[in-house]
Amino acid sequence: MTTPTATNVAQGDAHVDVQAGVVHGDINFYRLPPNPSPEEQFAAALNYLDARVRDQARTLIEKAIAGGHVTTEVQFYRLIALLSGRTLRQLAPEEVDRLTAISASLPHLDDHDEWAAGLKAIIRLLATVHDGEANLVVKEIDALSQRQRDAIYGHLEALLEGAVQEEMWQKSIVLAQSQRTAGDRFNRVWKFFHPAPAQPRTMPVQPADIPLRDWLRAGAGAAVFTLSVVQMIALLAGGTLDSFLGLLAGLIGLAAFCIGGADRYYRGARLRTKEAQVRPPRQRREAPQGGFAQKVDRLFDRYFSRYVPQGTDRTYWRAQTAGIQRHLRDEVVELYREQRIDADRVAWLVRHLVGDVRRQWERDTLTAYRQQLRVPARSKALYIGGLALLAAGSLWAVPDVIASAPLYGAGWLILAAVSAVPAVRSSFRIVAERRRVADDQAEKNDKDSARWAAYHRWCHKLSDKPSDTEMAAWLESDRKVLVDQAMQQYRLRPSHVIGHAFIEAPAPSCKKARYPQGPWRYSRYRLLLFLLTDDGVRQVNIDLDFETSAHRTTQRLNYRFDAVAAVRIDGIATRQQTFELTLFNGEPISVRVSEPADEALQHDESATKIAELSLDAAGLSHTLHVLEGVAAEGKEWVKHRRRRADERLANLASAIRGLLD
Repeated sequence: MTTPTATNVAQGDAHVDVQAGVVHGDINFYRLPPNPSPEEQFAAALNYLDARVRDQARTLIEKAIAGGHVTTEVQFYRLIALLSGRTLRQLAPEEVDRLTAISASLPHLDDHDEWAAGLKAIIRLLATVHDGEANLVVKEIDALSQRQRDAIYGHLEALLEGAVQEEMWQKSIVLAQSQRTAGDRFNRVWKFFHPAPAQPRTMPVQPADIPLRDWLRAGAGAAVFTLSVVQMIALLAGGTLDSFLGLLAGLIGLAAFCIGGADRYYRGARLRTKEAQVRPPRQRREAPQGGFAQKVDRLFDRYFSRYVPQGTDRTYWRAQTAGIQRHLRDEVVELYREQRIDADRVAWLVRHLVGDVRRQWERDTLTAYRQQLRVPARSKALYIGGLALLAAGSLWAVPDVIASAPLYGAGWLILAAVSAVPAVRSSFRIVAERRRVADDQAEKNDKDSARWAAYHRWCHKLSDKPSDTEMAAWLESDRKVLVDQAMQQYRLRPSHVIGHAFIEAPAPSCKKARYPQGPWRYSRYRLLLFLLTDDGVRQVNIDLDFETSAHRTTQRLNYRFDAVAAVRIDGIATRQQTFELTLFNGEPISVRVSEPADEALQHDESATKIAELSLDAAGLSHTLHVLEGVAAEGKEWVKHRRRRADERLANLASAIRGLLD
């Protein structure tokens, strides 16, 4: 048996850098109510068992039994939880004693009870260690309901040795192959890592901001102008009708000028505002590192680079939409910055906004506002015609006013002109601000409708997000298939393998998510698979892309039991833990198995508990137990383990024979 030089699998690009985690809202899948009943504890235990969090499942089942909830179904899953993923010889002495005590305490198993039938199948499976009735046991398991059958093949495939182990392993692999792609996995698994989308928001419409001076100028100017006109009418009282008609024409021209001018003024101001929104910024402001604004920047950069209109050069597209990107980016940052919302939760909105810009570009409506805000012919006619009529009327009436009272009339004419100019300007601004509020509200309503529609479409797309138990079933199926492939590579049969164990860690730059009170799931894993045989250890290091189930073997090592110098876990689970395996003739093999708990915990969660659940789901304690025994005793560990286990298994056989008679 050769012992290749081991390399550190955490070197180089193996630095584990996990993206921010997603906690899926207030899902009561694992959460127990205060003072739970035994039935509620048992229901939660089944969820944890399906999630392969075996230690927690065993604890809750024992609590349920201690509370008086003792049925054949409970006893069935009690044995499943105790034996899951291990051979009988891998059980600790106290676990074999507990298994013996449980078996001895079982009542008579009625064949008419489906759970009793399942329980009897497990008991018969345990008895096969000694009497070897493999075919009968497999047939009995196959006759069970699918739920019981899948539980046995899914959890107890490695339980025994010899022919029955070979057959059960093959059935387990067939089950794993079918479960690996069940439930439309590859179209749904990514949704588990996607956070709940933040509800859409739009910028509130700013109320009309009209300075007091504009109100005063408009009001005072109108009052003074009106007084001046009344005085001029009085001066013309003794004059000809033509003078009155000239004054009336001037007033009508002034009114037309105000109507057309107000519309022209508003459209010009609105156009300048719109142009400022699309004008490329002179220089890009860099957002603070690691902040919400920088993450939103990256989202806009990503989607503007991805959503390029058909037939458009990417560089040209980015240059022409730089101003729009900056405007939309500033809006999103302003809307969500203070709400402690992760940037990934608004990614759907960024996609919607960028997609809308692309659609407008393709339809050539991105600058349609320029056409909409062009001054119409009617407003131009009122503006120019009114100004001309005002001038003509003034030339007609002014001489008669001055002729009737030279000094007095000239004074009223000057006062009318001086009061009219600021009054008209202020009235333009007042009208424009009121129209701005109305148009902004209409635009806001359109944005609200479009964003809520996009939000509901995205929520519908995420509505079939996988459950945590589906994620666990897919991961367990991947692991079994990888074990089977590794055994084929080494030309090993299941009966040649004393036991197998995994070290399961998040891969670099992976995404992670979990249910409340549940373990972390990762989009990419770094797996260390250990196959223990009579000749030594076969180690296979694997990178698994969980979203596609694609995997890559990064290293294969073979070493004798006595080549293992030490096995240990360094660090605190809530901060960072590193698994380290040291060989006598090589560098330490190390990999991080947990990362700092930097996510927001819910009110009833603790970082320590979440870390424990995650390590439980990864099977770390079982793997450590096996490897620490190998490191401590070498090959003798296998012999001692078998000898100690056989003594207790004899007692177990005696306890279960009575149940089968």
